[in-house]
Amino acid sequence: SFGDVQVFSLTPYEVNVTAVNPLGAASRLLPFLLENIIKPDPPEDLRVSPIPGETKKLLLEWSPPGSWPFPEYFPLKYRIRYAREEDSVTKMIGPYEQTSYTLTEVQPGTLHHIQVAAKDFTDSGEFSAWSLPASATPWMEP
Repeated sequence: SFGDVQVFSLTPYEVNVTAVNPLGAASRLLPFLLENIIKPDPPEDLRVSPIPGETKKLLLEWSPPGSWPFPEYFPLKYRIRYAREEDSVTKMIGPYEQTSYTLTEVQPGTLHHIQVAAKDFTDSGEFSAWSLPASATPWMEP
């Protein structure tokens, strides 16, 4: 637990890591910049729905992770991965800045599984783990 930390500090923070086992102990100071270790939690509440009358499109909507402080001031960007039910190939697109996206050129009448990951807008740190999956089937031609 760290107190009074500042993002974008020019001076790295240091943590002392000590390992102890029957053979002895070893310590090492590890310097780090706070913005280099940022990793948001996964996006929440992913919803995927077919767009009425659109045979090759799915509407994706999600929320930033509830643990992310002030998303209006510290925005996130999002990466999307998706695959058809019977396909082992996963496609990845993004990053995008909005919390919704219209997935185009998907196969009508086929179930698609989608997930979203988040990263700090300034490209600091790393992407979150993937969200819980959501699935939907685009409309079929009448």
